[in-house]
Amino acid sequence: MLSLRVPPTSFNFRRFHPGALERKWRLGRDSLFNFWHSRGTGLGVRSVRSEMAPFTAAEEETLPEGLQPELMPKHVAVIMDGNGRWAKNKGLQPWDGHRAGVEALREIVELCGKWGIQVLTVFAFSTDNWIRPKIEIDFLLSLFERTLKSELDTLAKNNVRISIIGDSSKLPKSLLKVINEVEEVTKNNTRLQLIVAVGYSGKYDVLQACRGIAQRVKDGEIEVEEIDERLIEQELETNCTEFPYPDLLIRTSGELRVSNFLLWQLAYTELFFAQELWPDFGRTGFIEALMSFQQRQRRFGGRKS
Repeated sequence: MLSLRVPPTSFNFRRFHPGALERKWRLGRDSLFNFWHSRGTGLGVRSVRSEMAPFTAAEEETLPEGLQPELMPKHVAVIMDGNGRWAKNKGLQPWDGHRAGVEALREIVELCGKWGIQVLTVFAFSTDNWIRPKIEIDFLLSLFERTLKSELDTLAKNNVRISIIGDSSKLPKSLLKVINEVEEVTKNNTRLQLIVAVGYSGKYDVLQACRGIAQRVKDGEIEVEEIDERLIEQELETNCTEFPYPDLLIRTSGELRVSNFLLWQLAYTELFFAQELWPDFGRTGFIEALMSFQQRQRRFGGRKS
């Protein structure tokens, strides 16, 4: 899984005419791929030494001190923000931030599997990201495709189900083929569901749901009076999971907004904003977010006596 939703990098795509930009991009791409292959790894793949180990029953039961199993969220959503700034702050290239973001996501996926969290939804690429330069978009989607391929075996071994949500109409055919394969191979896995939002936005999700309901009314399947929240929920892209509503939303990098992510589903979600950039978030940040969540009282509009 690749964290594609990052702030604009220090590389200014508009400074160069298309030909020069194409040459720079290809040079950077080839250097990046050579760098990875020289270390015996594919894109987004750890060495055997650091690969995610299969979960065990004992590991699943082990929680850090202070966390209560009965208060663990069923569904955690994450806006993985700050890869670009992380790389810039360290004097690195943007793709170094992407690689670090992959490592950070892998760690959170592993912790969710061990700690009994059932659904993890991550914002990888939003509909708003389509306004970026085509060369940048092509590069990011290529990284995502290669990472899905390389991570599939590890996730399948760990009983992780992968679901991709979002508007797929603009995605490359090769990526769509990989998405279909990944979802098919992992569809019966039950330990953790990893939902990756690509080409997604909350507004898009509500809009496509409304269109689906309108078509059903037009076709005579339902009456207007039958439209309710339950029906809308059935049409949202998160209908792929048993737990469509995140209990906890985490956003890294110090930004205090939800950025058009899961707008309907976040109605009663607890929000946690971390100052760390996504590659620095890790286990300690995740524990802090979960501790904060467990200390809150969730009333859902009611009042406790």
